[in-house]
Amino acid sequence: MGGLKLPIPGQRNVLITSALPYVNNVPHLGNIIGCVLSADVFARYCRLRGYNTVYICGTDEYGTATETKAMEDKCSPKEICDKYHAIHRQVYDWFNISFDEFGRTSTPEQTEVCQAIFNRLLENNWLSDNTMQQLYCDTCTRFLADRLVEGTCPTQGCDYTSARGDQCENCGKLLNPTELKDPKCKVCKSTPRIRDTNHLFLELPLLKDRLEEYINKMSVEGSWSQNAIQATNAWLREGLKQRCITRDLKWGVPVPHDNFRDKVFYVWFDAPIGYVSITKCYTPDWEKWWKNPEDVELYQFMGKDNVPFHTVMFPSTLLGTGENWTLMKTISVTEYLNYEAGKFSKSKGIGVFGNDAKDTNIPVEVWRYYLLTNRPEVSDTLFTWADLQAKLNSELLNNLGNFINRVLSFVAKPSGQGYDSIIPDGQDAISDPLTEKIAEKVGKYVEQYVEAMEKVKLKQGLKLAMSISSEGNAYLQESRFWKLYKEDQPRCSIVMRTAVGLVHLLACLLEPFMPSFSVKVFKQLNLPPETHISLCDDKGDTDRARRPWEIVPRGHKIGKPEPLFKELNNDEVDSLRKKFAGSQADRKEREEAEAVKLAEQLKKSKVSESEGMRPLQPEASDHTAY
Repeated sequence: MGGLKLPIPGQRNVLITSALPYVNNVPHLGNIIGCVLSADVFARYCRLRGYNTVYICGTDEYGTATETKAMEDKCSPKEICDKYHAIHRQVYDWFNISFDEFGRTSTPEQTEVCQAIFNRLLENNWLSDNTMQQLYCDTCTRFLADRLVEGTCPTQGCDYTSARGDQCENCGKLLNPTELKDPKCKVCKSTPRIRDTNHLFLELPLLKDRLEEYINKMSVEGSWSQNAIQATNAWLREGLKQRCITRDLKWGVPVPHDNFRDKVFYVWFDAPIGYVSITKCYTPDWEKWWKNPEDVELYQFMGKDNVPFHTVMFPSTLLGTGENWTLMKTISVTEYLNYEAGKFSKSKGIGVFGNDAKDTNIPVEVWRYYLLTNRPEVSDTLFTWADLQAKLNSELLNNLGNFINRVLSFVAKPSGQGYDSIIPDGQDAISDPLTEKIAEKVGKYVEQYVEAMEKVKLKQGLKLAMSISSEGNAYLQESRFWKLYKEDQPRCSIVMRTAVGLVHLLACLLEPFMPSFSVKVFKQLNLPPETHISLCDDKGDTDRARRPWEIVPRGHKIGKPEPLFKELNNDEVDSLRKKFAGSQADRKEREEAEAVKLAEQLKKSKVSESEGMRPLQPEASDHTAY
């Protein structure tokens, strides 16, 4: 996104992060709306307002899950990370996610920053070492991470035989691997034994007062969402416990301590530090963003399961260093987006995944719009194909697309029927009561839009922007511009110039939500988006929304109007629903079965074709006649 940006004293400097997606799988639509897409909308809005904004994200690459996936795929953890990092990048590129830096946690910068923070915590006596009991596999000669152990669930009445060491998928109970009955190593299937191992712990109870002071102050100043406050308070009510920060793994940031050389940092400790190290990859002056709370506001986006790591763990880690870190001001949390009759699931492959979306022939702006109207801000929401169809056809096609197309098509009509693509004069617009009324309404909507977006109420912001399109359609109908053109040309000029201004305004307001849509609109307006996508003047004032007739200059020649959205019909919806039914494994099976069936049909048709073309053989009697 342009050149390197650094905070500018006296300006509004906004640092945005979205939860680092885990690298061992393809993100599904629930993951995308939960962090990267929501953060992208806010980043684009901030740029629209002229704020000095940097948006940071990347793949979370260390930990057990990567090691396990590498074992399953018979390759190295690095190869797994390289493969899925590229897939994540492709998915986010297609979704038009405007990162300033999309990095990864398996970098030398991550090791440097992580170890530096650890050393400060050690110097300040916030760490302790303790002995833990863990399962050890003599065959594999290693301590087994939670997910590398399977056994029978100890919960009464469950007795599920494939419970994982961290959780039973059958009854949902969280477990410790040592609690499993008849545990087995997932790799070699032998029975592990319990063995003592030493680990390092962060003394959260000792940091409690500093942490609570930060939470009490910032949750009010940053208007934390209710779900974030509830999740944080639940942790505080239970009482903070010391948290283990090391693991017996090989794939991770090495612990720089003589007694723990064979260990790496636990992923919960090192993953949030990834925000810092990825910024370090973006600029060597990263401390100007991360150690500058006077000039920088930090906004963090995530799903609800990530809240305690960002409101308790990460702030405690930074506070424990005693350095002047930029701590999170505002947290934006989403609940879950569910799929049709069940839940999106990466592990089970259920739902629509990021790389599936582009294979549906539904444009990216439609996907972004649908996900954002369905953003689960307060409670879980549901993705259904019928709902996507309804929103595309009624809201995007019939409301927004219809308004823009009506306006620009009329302006583009030849002289005598329209304005030959030239923006008319439209003088004395303020004296027209209907135009004055819509200008006042639109001005209020823009004020409310800004207020909602500043509070990261993205769904509300989108709804307000779309209301302007509805008002525009009503304005056209009420003005009866097609009659005015014949009966009152000066007034018709006012209406059409005002309507073109509303088209421009909509392209700006909706750019954070549907950037590719805005680019298309500006092309039809024959205006360069890079200089026109803005929501304020040099002073940050949004007043021009109250004078829409002034937005596009008279005499300007527009481009060629074209439909912006295409209807999605019932047959297409049925086909998509069937295509994405069941798990990815089920779909693969169906696709393979269909491919076999098709191959058989082709084979048959080739055989019959060749038989039809074969020259006729003479009868046996003919042979004997010779």
